[in-house]
Amino acid sequence: MSCEHLVCAQCAHPVIEGRCPMCRASRERMHNHGFAGLSPALVALLLVALLLLTLAAEHLVGGA
Repeated sequence: MSCEHLVCAQCAHPVIEGRCPMCRASRERMHNHGFAGLSPALVALLLVALLLLTLAAEHLVGGA
């Protein structure tokens, strides 16, 4: 869903413009697509770090 065509009930302007606090909050909520409130870049970074930790642990144990 996009906020391009939504009109704010409080200020009667397009939500995309973010003229009032309600518009800004709604726009932020709609554009936050991360996992558990995290940005997609941070989620990717955490997955890479987990992969590296897993590989390091496997190397230390012996990698049977």
